[in-house]
Amino acid sequence: MKPTTVEEEFVKNGAEKMTDKDVEKVVVKSEDIQKKFSSHGPLQRFIRDAKLFIAMVRDYWNRRYRQVPFGTIGAIVFTLIYVLNPFDLVPDVLPIIGEVDDVAVFTAGLMLVENDLRKYEKWKDDQPPRLDQG
Repeated sequence: MKPTTVEEEFVKNGAEKMTDKDVEKVVVKSEDIQKKFSSHGPLQRFIRDAKLFIAMVRDYWNRRYRQVPFGTIGAIVFTLIYVLNPFDLVPDVLPIIGEVDDVAVFTAGLMLVENDLRKYEKWKDDQPPRLDQG
């Protein structure tokens, strides 16, 4: 087993505290979260994975995809809520450094759930297009 980083431990600990209410918050705030992953700024390299995070949480919430441990959903939800929160450990209002912690936490969250995320991505790619997708 590979050693975990401080950030991974932070995400793991946060994931254990996530509830259905937190999952719902990510679903409701998904557009605001997506804006944090704009084509400009330090989170831009994670746009694709952030969209998959949000889609996975939505599909989990809507009971379309349940082949995932709740711990994975908890880690994704914690990560997205952390990125959304402008007053996290290092406030986002501080130029550059305020976004560096978001990158570190997102990277750690991604590392923790990467295998489950890729399984979801394959599942999603195999699904027929849905008429209710915008």
